[in-house]
Amino acid sequence: MTASEPNPSSGATGPNGAAPRPKGVDKDKLPDGVGQEPSPVAGLAADYAAKAGLHRTHDGRVDVLRSAGGVQGIAESILPGLLFLVTYTITQDLTVSLVAALAIAAVFTVVRLVQRRPLTQALAGVVGVGISAWLANTTGKAEDFYLPGFFTNAAYIVAMVISILVKWPVAGLLFGFIRNEGLDWRKDPARLKAYRLGTWIIVAVLVLRLVVQVPLYLLGTEGFAALATTRLLMGAPLYILGIWIAWLVTKPAPVEEAADGAPAKG
Repeated sequence: MTASEPNPSSGATGPNGAAPRPKGVDKDKLPDGVGQEPSPVAGLAADYAAKAGLHRTHDGRVDVLRSAGGVQGIAESILPGLLFLVTYTITQDLTVSLVAALAIAAVFTVVRLVQRRPLTQALAGVVGVGISAWLANTTGKAEDFYLPGFFTNAAYIVAMVISILVKWPVAGLLFGFIRNEGLDWRKDPARLKAYRLGTWIIVAVLVLRLVVQVPLYLLGTEGFAALATTRLLMGAPLYILGIWIAWLVTKPAPVEEAADGAPAKG
């Protein structure tokens, strides 16, 4: 799944993601990001986006599916919890269910080793499942398998709200790289406002998770099945939807062109 942006060039991008300059056109008359060398701040934005796992295609699109880890990455995030739910529902044995979840997480790590792919996501998954399994095993409550996720979710909410308040919205840092804006969007009040709104949308997704799941957790055993199910549905699928909506909401206005085809000056 990809989302596209209007491109004043032919749709291709040059080295380091910069759009090529059309022949016969003065580079000073081109819109930002076209036919220009990437600035140091653009490099910082690109580095931040890469570390956050955001990817783009060669023609300036955000690859939402790949940004969520691709099919394998989504499977790594979903299957341990799914296997835990299914095993516990069938056996009502907490230990067996926890071992099953840890085993599938370990399998994904081995697969990445065989594929010689980065282990960051798989190892993070093993550590996360391990902490959740340890907590549930310590308390003897199956629903505590999902408790650490609440704190992680809350931490992301706090970090994103702070980014909005200090006028460094996370959506801008991520999407600015994709759109070749670097950090120049911070100089434009309209773009800054759009990226703050986009970040609020992502925050809303995270808050929605807590609003739905925490009451189910507090129900204890009675709410376990519903908690586990909503945890799966509101994980990667909801994240992808939130990123997609935030991308669309923060789309810049099309560049107006004068009669001679050159970008109109505002």
